[in-house]
Amino acid sequence: MMPKNVFGKPVVSNKIVVPDGVSRVLLHACCAPCSSAIVEWLLANGVRPTIFYYNPNIWPREEYNIRKDESKRHAESLGIQWIDGDYDHTSWRRCVEGLEGEPERGHRCEQCFLVRLTATARKAQELGIPYFATTLASSRWKSLEQINRAGLTAQETVNADTQDVHFWAQNWRKGGLQERRNQLLKEYGFYNQQYCGCEFSARNEANTKPLLRAQMREAKRQHQDQLAKLSAEVVERLYSSLSTLHSPLSTIMAYWPLPDEPDIRPLFDALVAQGRVVLLPKVTGDDTMELRRYTSPADLQEGAFHIMEPIGEPFTDYAQIDVCLVPGVAFDAAGHRLGRGRGYYDRFLSKLYSPSHFPALSPLKIGVCFPFQRVAEVPSEPHDILMDEVI
Repeated sequence: MMPKNVFGKPVVSNKIVVPDGVSRVLLHACCAPCSSAIVEWLLANGVRPTIFYYNPNIWPREEYNIRKDESKRHAESLGIQWIDGDYDHTSWRRCVEGLEGEPERGHRCEQCFLVRLTATARKAQELGIPYFATTLASSRWKSLEQINRAGLTAQETVNADTQDVHFWAQNWRKGGLQERRNQLLKEYGFYNQQYCGCEFSARNEANTKPLLRAQMREAKRQHQDQLAKLSAEVVERLYSSLSTLHSPLSTIMAYWPLPDEPDIRPLFDALVAQGRVVLLPKVTGDDTMELRRYTSPADLQEGAFHIMEPIGEPFTDYAQIDVCLVPGVAFDAAGHRLGRGRGYYDRFLSKLYSPSHFPALSPLKIGVCFPFQRVAEVPSEPHDILMDEVI
């Protein structure tokens, strides 16, 4: 068993040690990156983990599903059992009601830990697994003291008159696991979220545009080896979505990608072959954009910022545009977009979608990004134009 202090509470060691006789553990996992090195260590030390993914705090639902799918993918690749907990964000919000304004590492976080770890303890008891632990204890952004308090309270709550479930209070940041986590992040190509999970942490951690841009730059650096694969997946989804536009006269505004943007160039010739009109933007000298038609690579020459731009006459019949494909640094579930800060797309779209210019114009606006560029909340202003969907 784990050593205890004079109060009978487990002593949390900086050295990772398997409690005596433990061969199974129910591991509450917040995400694949945080669980990867821990799972690897457990298996190497004779402990068979069962993953319990229970995180009703994560917002929005789309973010929850991305993290869940990554966690499941990781577990299946190792052949270990993975259990999906219920997602009930409304109930979770009731549990933290009145604590919305708390800072990170405040009372709201500890209440959140308690909700999730109590559910984990109950699941361990149901499955007959004597020990439970959490990957939350691997994050340097979390209070280890709060996590351990919540875990021990969950243990006491669930045990009642029995002593069949025990919280494995462990500092999973030690023993080289943090470094190994970063290695596995790249090896698996995990989606690596840029905030804790709930809407409150998102607002506290990414409440300024410069900070969010910096976070996205780091995310792209971490995923550099996967960008080509992710781009191909984006193109496949875009092609499927645009194929629902059956009219051969459909006109689509696209973009020529920068090196760190989804490379949608394979889409252009496919759309032209379908009889679609493909438009690409060209930056003009007065910090604005105009559109010109693309029919083949022969239409292009290098322009501003070393981006290939179309030659030929400007396209001004904006009422014919059915779809706009818009790149961005980050997007949220509400359709808010964060650009690079120069305002080219903002100015152009505000003109394009102005009711005073085209009151009946309602082309589909699709934000295009990598999965890790979808965040909980993008700082927005009243004049911002929302995307209709994000791919």
